Amino acid sequence: MAQPHTSPNSTTREAEAGAARADHGADRPATPEEERLADSKSVDPEVAESFEAANERGAAQKGEGRLP
Repeated sequence: MAQPHTSPNSTTREAEAGAARADHGADRPATPEEERLADSKSVDPEVAESFEAANERGAAQKGEGRLP
């Protein structure tokens, strides 16, 4: 059963605007190990292989949303 369309009231709009302005930063600074790994630009070969496989599957997709 479909829900009827509703419009947000001013309280909801104010809450959403406040959430949009809120700080969305990290909860803590990166550790030295995390910084080292982020700056290393190295990728686990197994992760790289999985990434390539996912890209190939995505490129071969047919159906809704596929550009001609």
